[in-house]
Amino acid sequence: MTTLKSLAFAVLVLTSTPAFAADPLPDAIAAPGESIVLSVHAEGAQVYECKAGTDGKLAWAFREPIATLLVEGKTIGRHYAGPNWEHADGSAVAAKAAGNAPGTTAGDIPWLKLEVTTHRGSGVLSPVTTVQRINTRGGKLDGACDKAGDFKSAPYSADYVFLKKG
Repeated sequence: MTTLKSLAFAVLVLTSTPAFAADPLPDAIAAPGESIVLSVHAEGAQVYECKAGTDGKLAWAFREPIATLLVEGKTIGRHYAGPNWEHADGSAVAAKAAGNAPGTTAGDIPWLKLEVTTHRGSGVLSPVTTVQRINTRGGKLDGACDKAGDFKSAPYSADYVFLKKG
């Protein structure tokens, strides 16, 4: 019974704190020569809008993320369209995608490497040059939709790793 309790505790600890990939990250999102500034867990939703595709058929198109950034279960910031990440200390970064790798399952959004394009405020995110999105769960929404302009969200979680040169 003690072993079962220990196992349950280990699972709880592992699922409630930011986890890093056990294996090396895929080359497409690796950031050699960069060091970790901050690692956070995000819980939120990927928001989609019903739009006509190039083929004229209605389909869900990604619009924006909305997520809370957490460290040890405490809110320390937010993530939203841009993409932008804001820390509670007033520092913030915006970034653009620079690489991606598939999520673990077909329902998981991809892992990403993002290059920081702008900094705002002063604080923990000030030196950040790269953001990695790893360990994604959920967030994908595919298929046809009925009415242009409709919105739908798909719950997701991920770990974001903020890196700096050197």
